[in-house]
Amino acid sequence: MARRQHRYVGFVALGLAMLSPAAANAQDSDDLAPYKMLRSLQFVQDSVVTGDHSAGEMQRFMLGTIDTRLRTVEPSIFDDDRNVDAALIYTMSGGNPQTLEYLIAHDVNGYFDNRVTDVLRKYLSGKGLLVAKTLQETAREYRDKKIGPYLALIGGNVLIATKPTDALDLYDQARLAAPGTIVEEAALRRSVAICVDKGMLDRGMAYSQRYVRRFLHSPYASQFADLFVTLVVGHDHDVKPQDVIDILSFMDAPRQREVYLRIARAAAISGKPELARMAVGRVQSLGGGTDNAFGPLADFYGGMAGLPTEDIDQAAKNVSGIDGNALSRRDQALQEAARSVAEQILRAPDPASLTQASNLNTDHQEITSEKAAAIAMQPGAPGALSEPVPGGVASTGQSQDTDPSFNAFVTTSRSKLDEIDGLLAQEGNEQ
Repeated sequence: MARRQHRYVGFVALGLAMLSPAAANAQDSDDLAPYKMLRSLQFVQDSVVTGDHSAGEMQRFMLGTIDTRLRTVEPSIFDDDRNVDAALIYTMSGGNPQTLEYLIAHDVNGYFDNRVTDVLRKYLSGKGLLVAKTLQETAREYRDKKIGPYLALIGGNVLIATKPTDALDLYDQARLAAPGTIVEEAALRRSVAICVDKGMLDRGMAYSQRYVRRFLHSPYASQFADLFVTLVVGHDHDVKPQDVIDILSFMDAPRQREVYLRIARAAAISGKPELARMAVGRVQSLGGGTDNAFGPLADFYGGMAGLPTEDIDQAAKNVSGIDGNALSRRDQALQEAARSVAEQILRAPDPASLTQASNLNTDHQEITSEKAAAIAMQPGAPGALSEPVPGGVASTGQSQDTDPSFNAFVTTSRSKLDEIDGLLAQEGNEQ
């Protein structure tokens, strides 16, 4: 770690030196070769995805400095293939696309491979699908070159929608050729996205484990966490809880609790109580012996998941036990929906509605299956068929003699459930 920090300080010092025109002029021209400047950019970008978020400002500075340098160098500097590669990698690393156009326009000696520049120009202009096959072939041809991992990465980006399996292969090629870099981080994260979309549980879990072990502190880790939660909740019957625990064990306790809370919430909304209870249990166990700020929220999600179960009384208490002001707007809507469901389930039936069938069995005789069928067919019996309609098709309807209080209860309940369905549908669209 000390050596890495020393290298970073050196790169920062180089960048600061470039800020001064006098210092830049004092530098030997070889010290400002594009390929040497690119090394600084790559180190800074890799530092960002491994957790040094303060390097973001230096990344922007390096991109601008390299851009200026590429536009002012003597064309002969591209006699060195390393500078050609540096210009291409700069373009694929968030550089100015217009600089590539400038270099191509001034390339009278044929330093740049036309196939590579053509696919890059199409990709950067949003027309990558037009050269998807060429890009795939070019990435394979250059796989052992400096630009190989970058070509594979953008090739995967182009094919991710139309040929996800081929995209996975390209992402594998990219991450294996550039381990520990921003290229590997992007390739792993997008590989998980493909596995979520295509239901590839085993591969998705394997990619997830690699991501957590290597890029836990990336600024894109939250995006990965969303993908991981979707993968787990979408395959709750197939995923092994221990696999989830093993993968998340590489995180510190606060990060684990945050991901488990996301799992509990998504599982509760999706009606998957077993997974929700597992996630809630992990949140509580990880907060053992401390002031677990996530505990009440975990109980809330667990209560939502427990509403359809036998322990509904405790579930209802957990739902109402958390202060609504402590919840986000989306969770406040969920709380209201859960309360409405709990109230409908726990509401005692109207005693008057229990007398509906009393007149149908005034002698208190045992009602056999045959008698039940006969009663059901009597005019006015609940659920009985009405008079045949023309054409011989019988219509069903509720008896006019049904208790009015029962009808009111049904109407009110249906209205409440429709409101709850609307809330949950809206919540699902906001995910």
